[in-house]
Amino acid sequence: MQLFDFSADSPELNLALDEALLVAAEEGAAGESIRFWSSDRPFVVLGYSRAAIDDVDVEACRRDGVPVLRRYSGGGTVLQGPGCLNYNLVLRMDRSDVFSTITGSTRAILERHAAALTPLLSGEVLLEGESDLTFGGRKFSGNAQRRLGAYLGFHGTLLLGFDVSSLAVYLRIPDRQPAYRRRREHREFVVNLPLTQNEVKNLLASAWGASEPLVTPPLALARRLVTERYARPEWNMKR
Repeated sequence: MQLFDFSADSPELNLALDEALLVAAEEGAAGESIRFWSSDRPFVVLGYSRAAIDDVDVEACRRDGVPVLRRYSGGGTVLQGPGCLNYNLVLRMDRSDVFSTITGSTRAILERHAAALTPLLSGEVLLEGESDLTFGGRKFSGNAQRRLGAYLGFHGTLLLGFDVSSLAVYLRIPDRQPAYRRRREHREFVVNLPLTQNEVKNLLASAWGASEPLVTPPLALARRLVTERYARPEWNMKR
């Protein structure tokens, strides 16, 4: 598996690169990979089928210059920014029978991540809800996937020094909640892991055996996707 530790200079290009890595693999121009990236500015990311009016305080985002964007995968709406580490996996679905279903692949991937992270912590990392990782009963990682013909893209966030108070400023309380949330406000529901980004990158890269650097990333494809979708209001603000 190839390793790509690269943060682009815009939120739109960061999102587009995740999709481009999956498309490139599906088209035979790349293979399995894991990418890490982060952003030095806050922005909101809607799940593919989510509506900004339902999930986001659009006026607060407009007031503070916080972009509202949309990703290519499902799942809920998240706030990105400093202290939020992102990973993006591209995996062949025929690597194991468990990857033949959404539920099976989600569990297999997140259980591997939980096993990698737990030894450096004072308690156990658990998979809760449909695709959350928790520590001490609080969420630190939300995850989603997109499946094509031969490959799937699986990506998520990990909170490592993120300003959790900003969640209540820009995000509404979601209408659909996992049972373990117990109607808690954002501040009481999420938590930062007491680990550094480098520690987490090393743990996850090792868990997937990713040591070979990705030397030809699909940057041209990603930039085209920015122009076609990620920078377009009709994509980001569609219902």
